[in-house]
Amino acid sequence: MKKFRYSLATVGVFALATFALAARVGEPAPDFTSVDNNGKQQKLSDYRGKYVVLEWHNQGCPYTKKHYESGNMQRLQKDWTAKGVIWLTVISSAPGTQGFVTPAQENEYLQKMNAVPTAVLMDSGGTLGHLYAAKTTPHMYIIDPRGNLIYNGAIDDHPTSDGSDIPKSKNYVSAGLTEALGGKPITDAATRPYGCSVKYKD
Repeated sequence: MKKFRYSLATVGVFALATFALAARVGEPAPDFTSVDNNGKQQKLSDYRGKYVVLEWHNQGCPYTKKHYESGNMQRLQKDWTAKGVIWLTVISSAPGTQGFVTPAQENEYLQKMNAVPTAVLMDSGGTLGHLYAAKTTPHMYIIDPRGNLIYNGAIDDHPTSDGSDIPKSKNYVSAGLTEALGGKPITDAATRPYGCSVKYKD
């Protein structure tokens, strides 16, 4: 079967058709174009040559709160963007569902939480979420400089909403980036994501 690459706006119409092909580790990461929290277009292809992290997010989800209220997600963002990694937070909650926010509300949240992703992609139509088959918040992905998906899964190995578990957890994203930047294959390249279900409109 031929491999396809896609460049879709967040309001595109092909998300469901690409669902079965989405985001397999070891294959090219699906390309996309999406609008961020500041009204700027973000294209995955613009970051070719860099590592990219995708983080699915929902402010109201207890599992997301675990990592933000503890400061864990912000530490990851700061540590890895300082090393040249692009960090894209994605919000796929549909209007009227848990986690839906306007760009202004998201910017207020970022300031309050001292969060520093490279950008937040506003995906209320769910196109990007379906393209990557994102299941939970959080659901994490790592894309390498060649544009290949090298990690898909959970943020860590403690699938709870209890922040006290963080110090004793293996953080799969941090471990994966450390291995990849060191020229090594990722030991745990695919894990089961945990958290709240992504609140798609359909």
